[in-house]
Amino acid sequence: MKILVCMKQVPQKDAPLKLNESGAWIREDVSYEVNEPDAYALEEALRQKEKHGGEVVVITAGPARALQVLREALAKGADRAIHLEDAAFVTFDAANIARAFAAAIKEEKFDLIFTGLQSDDFGFAQTGVILAELLGWPHATIIMQIEKAEGGIKVKRELEAGYFQHVDMPLPAVLTIQSGINKLRYATLIGIKQAKNKPLRKVALAEVQPSLAANQLNIERLYVPQKTKKTEMIEGPPADVARKLAEKLKNEVRVL
Repeated sequence: MKILVCMKQVPQKDAPLKLNESGAWIREDVSYEVNEPDAYALEEALRQKEKHGGEVVVITAGPARALQVLREALAKGADRAIHLEDAAFVTFDAANIARAFAAAIKEEKFDLIFTGLQSDDFGFAQTGVILAELLGWPHATIIMQIEKAEGGIKVKRELEAGYFQHVDMPLPAVLTIQSGINKLRYATLIGIKQAKNKPLRKVALAEVQPSLAANQLNIERLYVPQKTKKTEMIEGPPADVARKLAEKLKNEVRVL
């Protein structure tokens, strides 16, 4: 099977949120890492390749620093990489990132496309399903298990309250992979050396620009919540105090 894995570089989990006076995110002087859900998507793709053969291709969009995401994936066993390189991709919403990916792979034929369930920075969980819509492919989310079947695949989806759903799907298809689906591997020393010689195709913004549109989602301002403390005394007979407290918990605090 030929599998594409969409990956993203995100700030490290313990990286401080730095904002300028206008409320914009300062992305310089911050340490970055592979988006953890995407690491599970890569691991599952590599395991499918080991079972059934084929090729694993990784793709990302971002400035030159995002190349590290691809290098790590190649060191773990991916066969080749595609880098949509431009700092402008950082400002794109999920729809435009999906459009850019679709344009970059239009000449290729993949059996499966994997993404992580969501990104650790914004957590919108949209890129994979939008990409499926653009390609006209079936998709399934929150995947916990993938088995090859006659004429397609069978997937196990995680639902709420401990329930699961088993779905038969045709190929090609797009899947968003749940974190924890498997145990992540480490890159070996030989894998790191081999990664330097594996194919890497760079795609300029101008090459996918005709497929893009205006962002449908814009973040106007970010801010760090201010800690506040407010104490309100409720007085009166016990029955009245209990009634007023229940009303506040239900209507104001919204925990009931």
